[in-house]
Amino acid sequence: MSLRTSWGEQTWVEEGEGPLVLLLHPLALAGEFWRPLMRAFSSSFRVVAPDARGHGGSTWDGTDFSVEDMAADAAALLEHLGAPAAVVGLSMGGCAATALAVRRPDLVTRLVLADTTADYGPGKEAAWEGRAVNAVETPREQQLKFQHDRWFSPTFLQSEPAEVDRVSAIFVGTDSTAHAAACRALGRYDDSGRLGDITAPTLVLVGDEDYATPPPMAQALHRGIRDSQLVVLDRTRHMSLIQNREIWPTVLAHLKADTESSPATES
Repeated sequence: MSLRTSWGEQTWVEEGEGPLVLLLHPLALAGEFWRPLMRAFSSSFRVVAPDARGHGGSTWDGTDFSVEDMAADAAALLEHLGAPAAVVGLSMGGCAATALAVRRPDLVTRLVLADTTADYGPGKEAAWEGRAVNAVETPREQQLKFQHDRWFSPTFLQSEPAEVDRVSAIFVGTDSTAHAAACRALGRYDDSGRLGDITAPTLVLVGDEDYATPPPMAQALHRGIRDSQLVVLDRTRHMSLIQNREIWPTVLAHLKADTESSPATES
């Protein structure tokens, strides 16, 4: 499915019927990244997973874009679909979900932020510029060793090779220039001062072994978002919602809950 925009054609995949859930994917991946979770959630929801600019099937005109632009793209898609949604974002997708919830609270009924941040901290622009250059100059297959170590724990890499290969294939198929542009967008992003504007009941997740967006970043989200819940996942790295399926019932319960915020808890 696709939607024509000012920057190109935005594509998405979807499964199921019912209340709308929007899934926003990590850097250099695509909506297909979410397929295992989509299958699990589609019995309760209409699950929509868009491709960011230049990722997956989405085209892109090559112009610079920001996290705020990615949030605006998500807002335009939700308006096209005709409904607000519960929004789940992981890593880059979590940044876009945060920016969306800050700027368009009318479109976000509930929020799940996994292994993400509202600000990558001191030196972020230089660090992400280095990542952007590497994305373009290094053959994509040669980037996988670095990515695998960040994405998944050693145990998962050994026990779930088919899933690692599935995610890796999406990464290898991603356009390097779009990957680089998204890196630069993350380096400029900072909504740390606007977390109090988020009104959607929010669940914050992070792997205890995530060193891409480590637990202190999740704790900052939890402190900044009123009445949010924080769950730290044992023996889990950056791709927590793919690696740790034990958390799926908690996510489903949060998405299905009524609009009343629950008291904040932390584990």
